[in-house]
Amino acid sequence: MHNEIERKFLVRGEFKHLAYEVTHIEQGYFQTAPGRTVRIRIRGEKAYLTIKGPSVTGLSRYEFETEIPMDDAHQLMSLCMPGQVVKDRYLIQNGKHTIEVDEFFGDNEGLVMAEIELESEDEEYVRPDFLYKEVTGDYHYYNKYMINHPYKEWKDEV
Repeated sequence: MHNEIERKFLVRGEFKHLAYEVTHIEQGYFQTAPGRTVRIRIRGEKAYLTIKGPSVTGLSRYEFETEIPMDDAHQLMSLCMPGQVVKDRYLIQNGKHTIEVDEFFGDNEGLVMAEIELESEDEEYVRPDFLYKEVTGDYHYYNKYMINHPYKEWKDEV
């Protein structure tokens, strides 16, 4: 069993020059019901099937992920619910942590969000200047929410 513990932030300011890697990501969803998510992700030259459970505290939830063949990913993507999340992910080393900054495209264009994965909910981390407002636990910023409710529809409300 693997629990994912992460904090999410909106990003403001420059960050791209800090990245040691950039990868294009496309993901589609089979299931986005409360408490469970099943998705296909194509990340660069690799593909993954991911199942996520309910958020326990807003910071922690069960996650299962396994690599799958690219041909299968393309076939499965065609079976997903309508809509995709498309983004570029920038990896930035920050002390002992890696910050993943996602720049979204398509209907979610204009949204730039960062995640820091932690080993425990109370683990300390360095917060660089480009991390703006924390949005951990805010459903608006879940990729599964943005499939049916893209950022362009609600960006002025939050």
